Amino acid sequence: MTDHGQVTNLIADLDHPDKPTIRAAVDALISLATTSPDIQQILHQRLIETGHRNYWPAAYILGHLQHPSGAVIRNLIEALDHREPDIRWAIALLLVRIVKTERDFLSLLVELSKTGTANQKRMALYCIRDLALSDSVSLNALLEALHDGDPTVRVAAAICLKLRSDLDDAGKTLLLQVYLTDTELRVRNTAAVALADLGSPAPEFLIALRRASESDNDQVRKAAIAALELLKKRRSAPAEN
Repeated sequence: MTDHGQVTNLIADLDHPDKPTIRAAVDALISLATTSPDIQQILHQRLIETGHRNYWPAAYILGHLQHPSGAVIRNLIEALDHREPDIRWAIALLLVRIVKTERDFLSLLVELSKTGTANQKRMALYCIRDLALSDSVSLNALLEALHDGDPTVRVAAAICLKLRSDLDDAGKTLLLQVYLTDTELRVRNTAAVALADLGSPAPEFLIALRRASESDNDQVRKAAIAALELLKKRRSAPAEN
């Protein structure tokens, strides 16, 4: 039997300012909530009542149970904007697990990649990547993110696109234009490596890479050389049967 005082203390620790204390409480409550509908109900109430310092820990615990509620998902999505990167990534990994079985929530990630904060957009894109999708809706979300006003979102979009084997020539052309014209160096460099990973042999791309490989800028030169090496390896790799 679970001690009521223990549960009360663990739930109180979800508002603790010390992150290791929160993590310990979360781990303990995940185990306890799995077999206790009463604790699940307490956590649901904790999730919707006002006046708490942290809401993501309760959502994170409940997200490990089957068929998480809309309130749980909304809180997890909000937590993708958390100031702590490790918490954002933990939430993202959990959301990927949830969406693999609750596919209706995928549309929330797609929408978030367009309308969220910069943090939320990036994390939504990475979630879409880690779901290993091959549908047109998620692919279009990645392509649209290449035009986002925040360069870190455009970088994330390029990173995610390099794993999309379903990216057609039109998509590669769009990525090429990002490489050739984006105002941010880190975006262009990421797009170069992504295109090389995708095996884009476009003459315009090769010309730009060779020119960039002789640049005085270390970052530009290194990215171009890395992209050229990737293309070389792809050309020399044995063809698959």
